[in-house]
Amino acid sequence: MDIASSPPPFFRRGLRPLTKLMICAVLSIACLIADGRLGLLVPLRDTLSLLLYPLQWVVNTPTGLIRQGSEFMVKQSELQAENRALREHALILSARLQRHEELAQENRQLRALHQLAQAREGEARLAEVLYTGRDPFSHKIVIDKGSQDSIESGFPVVDDRGLIGQITRVSPLTSEVTLIIEKNHSVPVMVQRNGLRTVLFGTGNGIELRFVSGSADIRAGDLLVTSGIDGVYPAGLDVARVSSVERHAGNPFSVVRCTPIGAVDSRRFALVLTEKIELPPRPEEAAQTTPAPSAKKGKP
Repeated sequence: MDIASSPPPFFRRGLRPLTKLMICAVLSIACLIADGRLGLLVPLRDTLSLLLYPLQWVVNTPTGLIRQGSEFMVKQSELQAENRALREHALILSARLQRHEELAQENRQLRALHQLAQAREGEARLAEVLYTGRDPFSHKIVIDKGSQDSIESGFPVVDDRGLIGQITRVSPLTSEVTLIIEKNHSVPVMVQRNGLRTVLFGTGNGIELRFVSGSADIRAGDLLVTSGIDGVYPAGLDVARVSSVERHAGNPFSVVRCTPIGAVDSRRFALVLTEKIELPPRPEEAAQTTPAPSAKKGKP
């Protein structure tokens, strides 16, 4: 046949569609029987799966990476939110714990002051420290008890450990307390071990004993209590403990430094001792009598 007389490829027709369908159906049934009954296609399927695995991995990797990235971001945000919540909760618990410890300490102090007030048979007033003095170079505090509470100037102020100061100014509702560490503030004291009497002075940032003889029997660790000879402080109040004693050959007096027993700058409550000490009257000085001048005798 001449090429010119043959139809173009577009118009060429192969098998009919129905024939193709029947052939495909027969092949499918044959493959199903061969695979399901005889297992002939298992090696072929395994081989194709092995050959196609790299292509499958390349296709599935971007999707997996995107999914893992989104899960990571979600978990990261959840962890950050959880960490913030845990930190806030920890701060709240820490604040509550600190408040609990503070209340427990105040409770112990109030109990000790209450027992001390009962031992004084009502001659004491429990006071709360409001604030410190305005002058940064002085050591004074202000308490919430004044003249309306029978507070007078000169009353000693103690805490649950020992003496901390003295009332120096009184108003109707508040009072000013000068601490024992105030510069040149003096307290007559006695060495509890041997009864040695001396005077304790404040230095502005501590306390010390002055004018103590170099041969005096005083040593580090001695407890100093109020002697009660001034009529202001009751006898026997714990005041300080000797921390160091320095003796120099060229100085007749020893340098005696002490540490306060009471917490002079860290207590919220204090006890004002309202007991008035009655001292015996001083002996009257004997009146000096001058002899009357004798009359001169005239001459005979």
